[in-house]
Amino acid sequence: MPAKSHRKRAVTRMWAGAAGLATVGALVAAMPADAHDRGHGHHPKPDRTVDVQLLSFNDLHGNLEPPAGSAGTVTERQADGTTKSVPAGGMEYLASSLRTARQGHPYSITAAGGDMIGASPLLSGMFHDEPTIEALNKLKLDVTAVGNHEFDEGATELARMQNGGCHPTDGCYEKGKKFRGADFPYLAANVTSEKTGKPILKPYTVWKKNGVKIGFIGVTLEGTPNVVTASGVKGLKFADEIETINKYAKELDRQGVKAIVALIHEGGMPVSGAYNDSCDTDGPGSGISGPIVDIAKGISPKVDALVTGHTHQAYVCTIPDPAGNPRMVTSAASFGKLYTDTTLTYDRRTNDVVRTAVTSPKSANHIVSRDQAKAADMTRLIARWGALAAPVANRPQGYISADINGRGSDAPEKPLGDLIADAQLAGLSAPDKGGAQLALMNPGGIRADLVHKASGSEGDGVVTYGEAFTVQPFTNMMNVVDLTGAQLLTALQQQVSGPNAADPKILQISKGFTYTLDMTKSGAARVLTDTVRLNGAALDPAKTYRVAMNEFLAGGGDGFPALVGTNKVVGASDLDVFDAYLAANSSAAAPLSPPAPGRITLLK
Repeated sequence: MPAKSHRKRAVTRMWAGAAGLATVGALVAAMPADAHDRGHGHHPKPDRTVDVQLLSFNDLHGNLEPPAGSAGTVTERQADGTTKSVPAGGMEYLASSLRTARQGHPYSITAAGGDMIGASPLLSGMFHDEPTIEALNKLKLDVTAVGNHEFDEGATELARMQNGGCHPTDGCYEKGKKFRGADFPYLAANVTSEKTGKPILKPYTVWKKNGVKIGFIGVTLEGTPNVVTASGVKGLKFADEIETINKYAKELDRQGVKAIVALIHEGGMPVSGAYNDSCDTDGPGSGISGPIVDIAKGISPKVDALVTGHTHQAYVCTIPDPAGNPRMVTSAASFGKLYTDTTLTYDRRTNDVVRTAVTSPKSANHIVSRDQAKAADMTRLIARWGALAAPVANRPQGYISADINGRGSDAPEKPLGDLIADAQLAGLSAPDKGGAQLALMNPGGIRADLVHKASGSEGDGVVTYGEAFTVQPFTNMMNVVDLTGAQLLTALQQQVSGPNAADPKILQISKGFTYTLDMTKSGAARVLTDTVRLNGAALDPAKTYRVAMNEFLAGGGDGFPALVGTNKVVGASDLDVFDAYLAANSSAAAPLSPPAPGRITLLK
């Protein structure tokens, strides 16, 4: 079938606004103006209102296969009050869940809250996430906001994700096949070109069917430059989420689009870790904290629901809008483990969503269970790309004696964080490699666990290249820099103060570096500076130390400006260093064990 021919349909389902906007690399030139139509043959209801189903998810991160270990489970509250961990996720199951949920709903929209790609396992990441975009096309995703990870490879690569074309360096992956790009619009209302001042992608789009019109505005977090490498956001400006959404809500309203949903790649932290616990037990929005709360309270009442993401949490909250009316704010965890089903009651007379204290959108999160039948087309897609990846993905890299948790660990000091930091120190400590004396690793850069159980035919305890890649998929180059003891102390304090005060980012540290973290205190005082030691000796504020870290941290990423040092030496990539350490320090007869904790002493 010719590329994109399936988009030319008699029934136009989507149209995008602000068509004259300037773009990065002609980003909007090939933007799809229509999308797949479901429910052919259904006639408009004569009733004044019609229920529109909004299915949503967020933070897929290219997880086409079910995530392994604890990263592939959700916590479910049981009827007796206890909780249990339920395996969930995988594109074969997400597709089945969404397709089942759509049945009986002639008015159904599927939307996403960003980070569909980026920080992806090898099956997608090795191919610059083309497999994930293809899967989302098959899934019939209607629209998504960009997330911060959509910018991991820069705006030009994001343009290719939207418009198609083969990779400028790696070319086409399958003979005779050209990557066709996303059938759905990526929205980035608050991301503008520094040169033109115009959005680099469509700011909004409108879903239309039988006279029903629902507008979608998409934004990523304003702080995206703080959580993406500098090269990924070069030449871009990220504006305030509230101001941007309110601006385009007014624009949509003027066009007669009264029903509006905001897709926001920013989120919150629920009180409960169980996906099915109520967020409103002690009143509307009482069970959530974090940036999304203030954002929700500031967004115009013209917006009827907020689909959020970024924090990888599960919640369905009712946070009143500035007019005091209830408004749904939802997030579906991550990795395709949950989806949210929201009912928007659309009034044909007002062209708006009915939203009062009595009648308002109803919403719930649902598990993407692995007990259901797999979607056959997704199974074929995974097998096809898996065959291309297999020669690299299945290569043994090392051996472990038990699970070594990273993403799945809630502890400030994560076993896999210790292992990665040790690998970085080992790889960069030689004088000709940078002379590192300690290594620091950002916790957000650890994307998975190392799982003892075999993922394929490699055997239990074998760490494959694909599994190591899934842990560290960014291919960040390693840096070794000079930092004073005073800068290191400030960096430790920045873990729990400033931008990181509400949601601490505890750096993972190499063996020999120790200190105490007192969480009964607040802000920078949580780091007990007189306990900081390197190989048993107190850290000297006036002394210079050689510190290894990835280029993201070395650029001040994640709110660590103190880590920008001098006398930089660039080493191998973080993944190459990690793989080399696994190969040198483990064997089938002597596998690596999870590192013992104790580098960070935690007082609560």
